[in-house]
Amino acid sequence: MCADPFNETKTALLALGGQRVWSLMVTLFGDLAQAEGSSIEGPALSSVMAVMDVRPEAVRVALHRLRNDGWIASQKQGRTGRHALTPTSRAETLTASARIYSDPHHQVTGWQIALLEDSGIGPRDDMEKHGFIPLLPRMYLGSTDAHTPETALVLTGGTAPDWLRQQVAEHMLEVEYTALLPVLETALHALEDGTLNPLQTVVLRCLIVHNWRRIVLRHPDLPRTLLPDDWAGHKCHMAVNLLLSRFPRPPLHTILPS
Repeated sequence: MCADPFNETKTALLALGGQRVWSLMVTLFGDLAQAEGSSIEGPALSSVMAVMDVRPEAVRVALHRLRNDGWIASQKQGRTGRHALTPTSRAETLTASARIYSDPHHQVTGWQIALLEDSGIGPRDDMEKHGFIPLLPRMYLGSTDAHTPETALVLTGGTAPDWLRQQVAEHMLEVEYTALLPVLETALHALEDGTLNPLQTVVLRCLIVHNWRRIVLRHPDLPRTLLPDDWAGHKCHMAVNLLLSRFPRPPLHTILPS
């Protein structure tokens, strides 16, 4: 057991990289205050970011950027500032949340191959936006839920051979998942008693979701039957689900500094 399991877990998650302050805030608001009418008070936000070793001036710069980008709206109530997602950012957050917080046990099983008339960059970009990965020029693979162009030749898949599953895994950020997995597994072991205060819980959830969403939102949601049995992405999904269940989102008022 770690001498200080929370701080060691926090340090390991922060060390994975890509922890821009404004991006951490996007994750924090998405996890803690995505419900309509929810907001985070300035002192609570400062407390959370301080535990993540973010300097106050960096918090102010990130808030300024997010306001300019139309992601965060701020208002004063007396001497206290309150920050909330805008309607546009809330809608985008809810769309992403369906993927980020999905149940790893409930996934689409069917898949399809789409053969296009044109192999140019434009069609490739469109196909990737609709949940497909490229296999060969003009040929794409996706779940049966993925939208195919009307002009595409569509073939429904059955049992995927091992060579195809290995090829698909190459498109699914295996390196990133392999780096994240041991950190999540260590956290599951080190924090197995589930005793954290509300502020620590908020920080832990934010860092877990942040590192998870930075990977999972960068590739299509493909059926497990198309991936190797030992795919690190599925193991990460299971670990994220377990950790977020073990440490449920605390009420906003409980993270205010005393």
